[in-house]
Formats: sequence, structure tokens, C-alpha cells
Amino acid sequence: MTRFGFLSTYPPTRCGLATFTAALATAISRPGDDECDIVRVDDLVPAGPPVNTRKVHVVGDLKPGDTAGRERAAELLNDRDVVVIQHEYGIYGGPDGDEILDLLARIQQPTIVVMHTVLPAPTPHQRALTTAIGELAGALVAMTRTAMALLIDLYDVAPDKVHLIPHGVAWAPAAVQSNNARPLILTWGLLGPGKGIEWGIHAMTLLSDLDPAPLYRVLGQTHPKVLIEQGENYRRSLTLLVDGIGLKGDVQIDGRYRESAELAAEVAAADLILLPYDSRDQATSGVLVEAVAAGKLVIATRFPHSIELLSQGGGMLVDHERPDQIAAAIREALADPSRALEAQAVARESARANNWGVVAERYQSLASDLARVSVAG
Repeated sequence: MTRFGFLSTYPPTRCGLATFTAALATAISRPGDDECDIVRVDDLVPAGPPVNTRKVHVVGDLKPGDTAGRERAAELLNDRDVVVIQHEYGIYGGPDGDEILDLLARIQQPTIVVMHTVLPAPTPHQRALTTAIGELAGALVAMTRTAMALLIDLYDVAPDKVHLIPHGVAWAPAAVQSNNARPLILTWGLLGPGKGIEWGIHAMTLLSDLDPAPLYRVLGQTHPKVLIEQGENYRRSLTLLVDGIGLKGDVQIDGRYRESAELAAEVAAADLILLPYDSRDQATSGVLVEAVAAGKLVIATRFPHSIELLSQGGGMLVDHERPDQIAAAIREALADPSRALEAQAVARESARANNWGVVAERYQSLASDLARVSVAG
């Protein structure tokens, strides 16, 4: 039995790292006797009690700026066979979250650091921090080839330390096909500035001549950190935009949180998925991976993960902040049913290659390799 330790945000926190960790830990613990213990990073976002399952347990927490807490976290993690750390700038305290280095230095067991963000144009401090993580960790996981190349070429991480393991997917291609009176375009995920929803709304003004005109549906709560720092300002700005340009009947902004089964049903009912993100640097997008796996045609702006993933088919790329290109892509997609069939074919391959069970096996194999090296050393 391999005892995995995880360091990450974790449910009931609702963020990408938390849901990623829950899915991976559950998949690792499911096939055999492997157990997973979580040290939950408290990134100061209000949440309820942690979620425990039969073989996945929250055993401690870590708050930013807490030196004694880092020592306790390291002690807990050193009692496991291998430690998987989810990395994102800013969640561990200190400038850019550089308290992670102190924690890594205290962990004596083999460590796998999953790099959720790999910036192509980092600040000097971000670059030095990522390089130092690469020196201290036993292995770094990149989820795209773009991120893998950046870690090696820009951040000077030893190539034999960098491993490509894709983001897992939980969904099979949608069994329920859309049957809407109006074409339904869907965007989902935690909301905040940078999601680019305003460009999708502006695109709808260019499609009013279609009969029937499409309906644009936006699902998702405001990101917990954005809610603390800015309240609902971004969501209100979207509502004001919809009202101001007369699209109240053509755009729905729904702030309710959807559990996995509910969200899967919403995605299955959609005709198209739109990801109009502002970011030029997004190395990994869980929403993008899930949208492709669901078998829906995806229209996305050109960020690193979308360029890499959609080049295999199943989607269309547009430039940032260009509602005219979004509208043109929607017209083309709705007029050409063969694109939807192509998306279904890509989804079947994605679901086969990237389901959480397969991804978990990759992490288990990497953990075994690190453990053997540690024993030999």
C-alpha cells in the first residue's frame, strides 16, 4: 500500500485546485489499497468542514504566514510515502506564494509538484521561485506540452524532472443531445475579471439576424477570492451590459453553483461551448478539458492550452477581445453539422486517454519511480 500525502486547497473550497485534488485523490484510492491524506491549504476563503471519504482523509491544514503551521504540515506529510503538491502562485503566503519553498525544504519524502500555472512572461521573482521549486521537488508535472517546454527552457528545470500528465476528465461524451428551440451557447466556471464574458455578450448582438437567434447562458458563482476582494462587481457589470444593449432575452447569467451531475446535464443540453477568456497565458484549463470530453464543439480564445488541445480537432480558435470573430465562429459552427460530429470523435479519444483512472495510474507510476530512487539514494 502506498500512502499518498496531498497539499492543496480542497473541498468544500470551490476552486480548480480543490476539485482537481479531490478527483485525483479519489481516483488513486479507488483501484486498490492506496490511501490519500490531505493537508488542506486554507487560502482564507470561507468554507465549511472538509470533505472526507472512506480512503481520503483531511488530516491537517495550513494557513498562509504560519511558520509553525508549515512545520506541522511537513511532519504530517513526512509520515506518507510520497507527497503531491498542487502549485499556484499566491496560495501559500509570501510574495507570489514563496512560502512553498520553506515547506518543500522541510519535506523529506519524495515530492511531486503539479504546476497549474506556468507563465511565459514571469516577473523575475516568479521565475526564480519556479526555478527553486524545480530544484527542491523530486518531480514537476506539466499538464500541457507548452507548459513542459517552458519549465525546461525558461525556468531551467532539469528535463528528467519534468513529466507530462494531462488534466483528468470525469465525463464521457454527452449521451443526451441538445434539442433546443434556440441554439444554446454555454460558458461555465467561477466568474471574475478576465473571464471575457463581456466579449461573448457583445458577440450576441451580431447574431440577432439568425432565426432562431441563439441563447447565451453563463453558469457559475463568482470566484471566492474575487468575492472577498471585489464583491459582485464583475457580475453586476455583465448584467448592466446585457440590459444596456437590449439582450435581456438573449443572455442568461446564472450564479448558482452546480454539482457535477447537474453541470453535466447543463453541458449535455448545450449546442456550443464558448470560452472567451482574456488570458494569453493560461497553461491549463479544467473547463476546457471537460468541455472537450463532453463532446461539445468548443469556441475558445487563443491561450496556450486551447491552442494545444483544440489543434487536435473538436473546436475553433478566435483572437482575444474580438466579438466579431466569436460571432463568425458561432455562425460557421451552427451552419456545419459535421463540426459537431468531429467534436464527438475527439471526445471519445479524450475520455479514453485522459479519464481520471488513467491519469491516477500515471501519478502512481511516477510515485513508485521516485520512491525507488529515494530508497536507492
